[in-house]
Amino acid sequence: MSDQAMNEPIAEESPVRVAEGAPPSTPSSGTLLPKIAILLLILVAGLLTVFAYYASSICITVVLAGFLAILFDPVVVALEKLHLPRSVAAAGIVLAGMSLIVLLGYVLYGKATSFAEELPIYTSKIQQTIEPITRRIQTFQQSAGNLTNDVHSTKRVPEVRLQESSNWPDYLVRGVGSVWGVLIIAGVVPFLTFFMLCTKDQMAIRIEGLFDSRIDAARFIASLNQMIRGFVAGNLIVGSVMAVATTGMLLTIGVKGAIPLGIASGLLNLLPFLGLIASLALPLAAAILQFNTPGPYIVIILTILLLHVVSANLLIPKFIANRLSIGPVAATVGILFWGWLWGVMGLLLAVPLTALIKLVADLHPSLCHLSNMLAVTPRPTPRWVRYGETALERAIPYLRPRGEKISTGRQP
Repeated sequence: MSDQAMNEPIAEESPVRVAEGAPPSTPSSGTLLPKIAILLLILVAGLLTVFAYYASSICITVVLAGFLAILFDPVVVALEKLHLPRSVAAAGIVLAGMSLIVLLGYVLYGKATSFAEELPIYTSKIQQTIEPITRRIQTFQQSAGNLTNDVHSTKRVPEVRLQESSNWPDYLVRGVGSVWGVLIIAGVVPFLTFFMLCTKDQMAIRIEGLFDSRIDAARFIASLNQMIRGFVAGNLIVGSVMAVATTGMLLTIGVKGAIPLGIASGLLNLLPFLGLIASLALPLAAAILQFNTPGPYIVIILTILLLHVVSANLLIPKFIANRLSIGPVAATVGILFWGWLWGVMGLLLAVPLTALIKLVADLHPSLCHLSNMLAVTPRPTPRWVRYGETALERAIPYLRPRGEKISTGRQP
């Protein structure tokens, strides 16, 4: 009996000792930290979106300059091999680009002047074409008005209608602002591109310091260069094929100015959403002055529609999508977002900017879910991201206090 009496208090105290020796369990901390991190990411994304919307001219200037610097850097490197200083080579590239733009503007100005002189001919031709349709519409309106007067014979109060002006010009210039904004961007981009080309090595060092060895900066820069150059090369290939095919069709049916019209129509077909309409408008407007039969119009419409379908389903996936590794849904959503944010300039830069976001997500394991949403083929999610209790501390080291070690679950 005495032994049992002595053992009873020991049995009662043992659970207390075990409970005291065990580490305190905090089930709420495992769920609170991920929620805080998600809220922080949403807040940061919202702030960046607001900044990009209201400071759009600054963002567009920097993005364009960086895009051009990455694109022309191989030319500068090739000139350096000819024993030219990097600054001289960069200045030569920038001056050559500006001269080409001025020459292109002069040619387009001449074309616009001749078009303005021929505009009355276009107007009369279009009026003659749509005159039968206009007469039928007027006849229908008169008959409908007579029926309305027979039913409602009472005197009606005259109505005043306010018609709002279309806001599509605002959409075209969104992001760049007024004409002065366009001139400022056009003037700053060459100088910023020159400075980026001259300070390539210093910028690489700054990027490495910015990432603070959390990701491989050299790999990020190499992947970014490959992505932008692949995007431009793919568009040049697809645009060249479309331009050659469109020019051949216009030469076959005998359209005047077939070569410049075919090149412009083929390149415009690459524009997201608006490409098909823009590529059809140019040759159809030129055909109005020459043809009175519907045959050439049918050939132009069917040919450009066929080329658009072929490029969208065969050429673009092969030469552009494979170089960017983003899915069609992600590309479409990116075009809608960047187009809303920056207008036409956003439409032009939407695909490489979306690919840039995926590139950043590829380099950090904690962003693997975002990478899978943008990718053509999702990659397996790391196990520590799915099941690890300390996944967020491993992915985001600055959320963990200094000196604290992550428990791996192994006993010494």
